[in-house]
Amino acid sequence: MHSPVVSDEPVRAAGTDSLQAEPAESGKWQALYEQHSRYVYYLALRMVGDAALAEDITHDVFLKAYAGLDRFRGQASLRTWLYRITINHCHNVQRAWQRRNIITTGDAQTWDTVAANTDSPLRVLEIKELGQRIQRTLDALPDEYKLLLLLVADENLSYQEVASLTEQSADAVRGKLHRARRAFAVEFQKQG
Repeated sequence: MHSPVVSDEPVRAAGTDSLQAEPAESGKWQALYEQHSRYVYYLALRMVGDAALAEDITHDVFLKAYAGLDRFRGQASLRTWLYRITINHCHNVQRAWQRRNIITTGDAQTWDTVAANTDSPLRVLEIKELGQRIQRTLDALPDEYKLLLLLVADENLSYQEVASLTEQSADAVRGKLHRARRAFAVEFQKQG
């Protein structure tokens, strides 16, 4: 399987106007994939903690999006819709794994791929260790807290977008996010 396309461009909330033509136009789907695959992959990686599985999930999400474009109502941005598919698919994969009693631990090589803008091996090691500590902390949190933190902190989604994705009110998201941040801080101290 190929890795998701990596782009340095920021995520733009695409509307339906970019996909008004027939889905068979592969150029539009390639552009959609190039624009969003990195972010879908990253969200999946943080949710499942396994790089290869996150890559598979990323491809599955775009296959589901392609197959379900006729069900996209345009009530949310295309990005939000893709994240909803990603979250649902990650939950389905995790449930299937739990039923088979397969326990996954994060692959240490995942953190080796972190690109550092420094030549210092000590700095690279510090970044790797911090990333592992953050992932262990996230893994120790309840799934709902983990998801809220990922969507708001890592994906920079608004409370309203997160509310739409998680099917709750923006006020509920605010309150739960506050508790999630406190729980993260406490667990982060324990992990240190």
